[in-house]
Amino acid sequence: MDKQKEILNAALKLFTEYGFHGTPTSKIAQAAGVANGTLFHYYPTKDELIIALYADIKQRLGFCVMQGVVQTDSVYQQAKKFYTAALQWGIENSLEFRYVQQFTSSPYAAMLPEELKEQNNITINLIKQGIKEKTIKVIPAEYAMALISSHLYGVNQYINEHKMSAAKQKQFVAESFELIWKMIT
Repeated sequence: MDKQKEILNAALKLFTEYGFHGTPTSKIAQAAGVANGTLFHYYPTKDELIIALYADIKQRLGFCVMQGVVQTDSVYQQAKKFYTAALQWGIENSLEFRYVQQFTSSPYAAMLPEELKEQNNITINLIKQGIKEKTIKVIPAEYAMALISSHLYGVNQYINEHKMSAAKQKQFVAESFELIWKMIT
């Protein structure tokens, strides 16, 4: 594995365990098996490392969520596919999903470059389309996005804490989508 990937993997484990402020870069470098100078070669500041890790995870999550979504699908169908894929990805990548939640609840979220904010715009635009079509209640799209995101994080946490069979998990995900859908429609 390359050094940059080792740094990101070490940062992921340490940030999710000790938090952003509780994780010194020296500890990340040590866990990655690289010198401090190597870490700073790739990421000149800790802030840049935190944002780069988020960008890496969101890119993989975004790719997964977009699989199987067709523009001709209804807002309901697209939302259900996004939701289901995001939860499935979160179950399979629990540390990464926890990091996304941690990041979005932190001051670092305000530091995101515009191109990284674009990923959220896909979902917000879908919500706006639903509002325009009167499929979704007339509420601020960002508020609907916050409700959906919070719901996703909570459901993911519940699934991780309560070991379920694959069939039970699939049923639970479907039921949880219907709950949030009823809330926003």
